[in-house]
Amino acid sequence: MRYVISDIHGCYDEYMELLKKINLKDSDELYVIGDVVDRGPEPMKVLQDMMMRVNVFPIIGNHDVVALIMLKKLSVEITEENVESHLSDQDIEEYMQWLKEGASTTVEGFRALDEDERTDIIEYLEEFSTCHELTVDGKRFILVHGGMNNFEEEKDLEDYSLYDLVFSRMDYSKRYFADENTYIITGHTPTPFIREDKKPLVYEENGHIAIDCGCVFGGKLAAYCLDTGEVYYVEGRK
Repeated sequence: MRYVISDIHGCYDEYMELLKKINLKDSDELYVIGDVVDRGPEPMKVLQDMMMRVNVFPIIGNHDVVALIMLKKLSVEITEENVESHLSDQDIEEYMQWLKEGASTTVEGFRALDEDERTDIIEYLEEFSTCHELTVDGKRFILVHGGMNNFEEEKDLEDYSLYDLVFSRMDYSKRYFADENTYIITGHTPTPFIREDKKPLVYEENGHIAIDCGCVFGGKLAAYCLDTGEVYYVEGRK
């Protein structure tokens, strides 16, 4: 079976409960479409669990991008030579903005790791892809964290920029691909902001499958099965 999860945001307990609920096997595939870190209590534990599973395929989210950039800067050893030049005023401003977006748990968890573990985390984040496409039973699924900004139906996925796929948002009111067997699976935008009923449930309309159900905000963590269309939920603990 092939499953997709998004926007775990450090909710380690919910993540582990969801894996148990879907009974994830080594023969299954799990696609995590971004925003593993920030906001929730244990982002490092989530990343370390993902790293240990050869059947987990991570796709980067906007929070993961910023975390990678900032954690690499925080990992540089401060010396007499670089103490005044290592972090610019802009770096510090970006760091403060990142903290406002919920990065404190990411920073605290990262600092609690030893040097080798920190290196492993950074190298793992660098391996995240920007998107993924696969076909299951004649259905084409495009997996991206955010959106498909500057969309053109015949455009190759590799021709979209990082911003287009990771930081932008979909227009869920319109169908992007004419082929009704093509589906775009996204996180990034919590489904209560998309669904008319405002419920923290997966949204499926117009060729979209939006699966960020706002777990870290007290919603749900969802896993969507590409083989069956079944959705599994775990309640957020906030």
